[in-house]
Amino acid sequence: MHENIIYQEKIYHCSGIDIRGNGGMETYISSLINFPMNGVIKTHMNSVKNLDQSQCKLLHLHDPELLLELTGECPAVFTLHNHCTYCPSGTKYLADRQKQCDRNMHLLGCAWGHLVDGCGSRRPQRIFENLRNTYNFLSTAKKINIPVIANSNYVREQIISNGLLPDQVITLHCGVRDPQYTTTSLTKEIHQNQRILFVGRIVPDKGIEWLLKALAKTDTRIHLDIAGEGWIKPNMEKLAEKMGLSDRITWHGWCHKEKLETLYQQCLAVIFPSLWPEPAGLVTLEAYARYRPVIASAVGGIPEYVQDGQTGILVPANHSQKLADAINELATNYHKSRLMGEQGRDWFEQEFTLDIHIQRLEEIYAKTIADFRSI
Repeated sequence: MHENIIYQEKIYHCSGIDIRGNGGMETYISSLINFPMNGVIKTHMNSVKNLDQSQCKLLHLHDPELLLELTGECPAVFTLHNHCTYCPSGTKYLADRQKQCDRNMHLLGCAWGHLVDGCGSRRPQRIFENLRNTYNFLSTAKKINIPVIANSNYVREQIISNGLLPDQVITLHCGVRDPQYTTTSLTKEIHQNQRILFVGRIVPDKGIEWLLKALAKTDTRIHLDIAGEGWIKPNMEKLAEKMGLSDRITWHGWCHKEKLETLYQQCLAVIFPSLWPEPAGLVTLEAYARYRPVIASAVGGIPEYVQDGQTGILVPANHSQKLADAINELATNYHKSRLMGEQGRDWFEQEFTLDIHIQRLEEIYAKTIADFRSI
């Protein structure tokens, strides 16, 4: 039944972002639109306000403010890409205290978080806008009971604790495309080069400073490649120089696909040292797809994407010695590094390919349409 009801008209992916960009959300939406789905016509819309929603097969919303534009004339689902739907700052992280936030959405508590704990902007107008947007989403989502897709059980638990019904929220873990380039298991020659890789924005919450402090405690032969840009990069370069690490780090800046592929292929492990509770973490899947193990912090949704001791190693956030120990462990054990990478690749093929992700998304679409028609 489900296979026959979702392919008659268009499925609209609705978001205000430019999907031609290189961000994670842009790449994801673009992938959904371009990935074949048994003849379904898919398109992108910045807004649904002027759309005849009665003629739509399904709307897939990616921006929380678009919930206010729904008319209830067609089935719709919403994907949680980040924390902003239940956390006004969007971080769930108290930067000044360097700890995760355990508060639910609350006007006074969240205002305090912005002003005192540094979880977001301290500008009054920005604080007010953040509080208003989060409150509007939560109140609207409760009223219309739209199916909400979370990219980790961690995110699902967060939105439920802020008032959505458990039956309303579905966990659908991320998926990524298989690399276009040939990938192979870690070789002994590459392992002997002793290179580790960080991929991401160079901002405080991503744990670069923590990683540099850990690198100082590792074997001096280990070299760190950093692929990314960010506003604290100059400060981190100065810190690396002060710590005597400059000759052990290569700052590659923003990398095109071919260069990033080379960096993945020449490393023995990928390091994912986030301090803030990442909703999910595509970096882990990018590493697995290339037979590389992951060393990551045990925060947010990351532990759902790393099998500790099997596909990688989880460490407590901001613990320099334990991160250093994990790096040294893989750097001195070729067979363990290779095995973890191969187990990561197997897990990727079983759970995290884009094909599998879209197959599961289709099932959510079909159920949503069937439930809508049964009302």
